[in-house]
Amino acid sequence: MSKSLTDSDRKSMSKFGRTLIFAHRGASAELMENTRKAFDRALHYAIDGIETDVQLSRDEVAVLWHDRYLDKIGLPDKPIDDFDYEQLKTMDFPQVCSEGILTLNTLLSDYRHRCRLLIEIKNREWELVSRHHKKMQLALDLTAPPDENVMVSSFDLPSLVYAHQLNAQSQLVYNLDDHHTAHDVHQALAEHPFLYGYCLSIALIDQPLVELLRENDKCIVVYTCNSDAEIQKALQLGVDILISDLPDKALQLRDMA
Repeated sequence: MSKSLTDSDRKSMSKFGRTLIFAHRGASAELMENTRKAFDRALHYAIDGIETDVQLSRDEVAVLWHDRYLDKIGLPDKPIDDFDYEQLKTMDFPQVCSEGILTLNTLLSDYRHRCRLLIEIKNREWELVSRHHKKMQLALDLTAPPDENVMVSSFDLPSLVYAHQLNAQSQLVYNLDDHHTAHDVHQALAEHPFLYGYCLSIALIDQPLVELLRENDKCIVVYTCNSDAEIQKALQLGVDILISDLPDKALQLRDMA
């Protein structure tokens, strides 16, 4: 592929005709992340999609929460998986009055027909593999039949392999951390052709990687683009999805381009 592509060429190559703007955990710069109010505020800006995170309560209910601990609601050093869902939903969230934690089921019921969704399954090394599998099972069961507007992602590649075994039609996205390199992308492309897309940090993405992923027909997602320079870099590269804490800014810059 030529390396002399114009900005117009890159934009036209997007899977969606233009770069889509996804709100990172909702309008998380304005309201408590991963809450209904944050999602509704993001939709007020006419964003294209929402990115959110899934953890598992002690009694195996899929809930929307990013961190392992509950520091953000005043319970430092308390892991989310120490509590059953009935306990979690009684906890007050700052900025959102008495609204409790949302479940993945509620998110899908209330939002999947209003915008696209990128659902990150937070599978990390501190949790049992059996719970990794349970989260994936729940996510795929709740999104069945596969919906082209819903993607499931994870930083844990074995979890994505397991998800593909459960449902080969699901749109699975591999998230890469800051320590990953272009070599990791090449390796995953060779070993796991089933992956629908790759979610890369804005620091890692560059034109050669965009061209490599385009050649392999993969969806290109970048995170988390908040500064003008980061947003403009993603737009100039013509990525498919740009994730931002400031979706209103990202939309304005995209629509001005």
